Amino acid sequence: MKTTDRLTDVRAKASLGGGKQRIEQQHAKGKLTARERIDLLLDEGSFTELDAFVLARPTELIPDDERVMGDGVVTGFGRIDGRHVYVFSQDFTVFGGSLAEAHAQKICKVMDLAVRNGAPIIGLNDSGGARIQEGVVSLGGYADIFLRNVLASGVVPQISAIMGPCAGGAVYSPAITDFIVMVRDTSYMFVTGPNVVKTVTHENVTFDELGGADVHAHKSGVAHFETDDEPGCAALLRRLVGFLPSNNLDPAPVVATDDPPDREASELDDIVPDLTTKPYDMKEVVRRVVDDGEFLEVHEGWAQNIICAFARLDGRSIGVVAQQPMVLAGVLDIDASVKAARFVRFCDAFNIALVTFVDVPGFLPGTEQEHRGIIRNGAKLLYAYAEATVPKLTVITRKAYGGAYDVMSSKHIRGDYNVAWPSAEIAVMGPEGAVNVIHRDEIAKADDPDRRRSQLVGEYIERFANPYVAAARGYLDDVIEPRETRRKLIAALRSLAGKRDTNPRRKHGNIPL
Repeated sequence: MKTTDRLTDVRAKASLGGGKQRIEQQHAKGKLTARERIDLLLDEGSFTELDAFVLARPTELIPDDERVMGDGVVTGFGRIDGRHVYVFSQDFTVFGGSLAEAHAQKICKVMDLAVRNGAPIIGLNDSGGARIQEGVVSLGGYADIFLRNVLASGVVPQISAIMGPCAGGAVYSPAITDFIVMVRDTSYMFVTGPNVVKTVTHENVTFDELGGADVHAHKSGVAHFETDDEPGCAALLRRLVGFLPSNNLDPAPVVATDDPPDREASELDDIVPDLTTKPYDMKEVVRRVVDDGEFLEVHEGWAQNIICAFARLDGRSIGVVAQQPMVLAGVLDIDASVKAARFVRFCDAFNIALVTFVDVPGFLPGTEQEHRGIIRNGAKLLYAYAEATVPKLTVITRKAYGGAYDVMSSKHIRGDYNVAWPSAEIAVMGPEGAVNVIHRDEIAKADDPDRRRSQLVGEYIERFANPYVAAARGYLDDVIEPRETRRKLIAALRSLAGKRDTNPRRKHGNIPL
């Protein structure tokens, strides 16, 4: 046999993974193969595979004829919209995608290459967990990957797509990465599966109820995105990568846009209701300000009282954080604080400017929040904003009450450009509450307490609950018409293109985790 013929045969065998029968079983479950997923993710013809001929280490529990080339994971590099990325895709047709020594070493190699060459690493996870036949060596392989996840954090973007079951140690690598995407009905994440849960806690729970995409996208906050199918997952991954720089030394990506920088949005002038307790959709505010009205929301289904999203302004990628008055009046609670804090820190790590839209009545009161640690968790968001050195632009659309005013990228924690709409109310608390505290005795002695309270509320609003007191102190750089928000933000963003700011030299801070 010619050497070239042998190479062709070996490559063909390697490309089959666990064989045609197991590929058919994978398709019958509504799942694609490892290589089919890579083909969907990367630019056509751009994938270069590494270590296709690697074999599992020989053990007495794995016969030689079961040692499949590739050892259950396809690794290599390619391009997304012309930009270099590294990828690994676990192959469920080989030992259920289980991780063992050779499998782990392949993943570690592409992770090392990604860091060395400053490119994102994308993991397509479809694994039954550690390979029992290799024992502690499999556990060591997971630890090798975990270490690299930590060392690569904040250096290159790390993205995990959960394409099948992900249990035990297998969930912790995705959990360390920057973003997790799950596919409904076919992907699961849990520390222990339903059978173990039933044995230990006597709970009867299905795979979906325990760790399905909807659970993690809406209840736990583990998943940042969920999609209906695998092609949709690949499309979302490509879109997400488009917003991100390749590494922590590169600037945020800039793309051409036909959306004029001086475009005004007159509909914003009337979007905030006159009645301060009436909600409005902050997503519509964001949509009318950013390029082409497009943004990619992160954690869309979890902690919906705050919005975190990637968008573009003047063609440049930005991170948007905004209260959502439609949900819990936009109050900051534990989940919203944690959600926004992690997003802010990601943007800061990767040179993505932050644009914050503020309409916050404060932190959520109550024993449930206090006992779960709203103080500690709310401080995470404060820490994240104060630590961030990227350009920080802030627009107060309506309420900015109490400590929440400080936390939401205020001038006091190094906000670069802070403005408010005329409808803004910046105060220690709402007018009703403030009057009830300050003028309690006067109201009680009045002939008509309700009328006097109403008069005092009006006086308080006129004197304190407006943006002009803050502007007089320099806490706001300007009070602007809502329609001109886009133009003002773009001008500020351009002025901050060369921003240089640093934190005191240290090993690392101690965020209140």
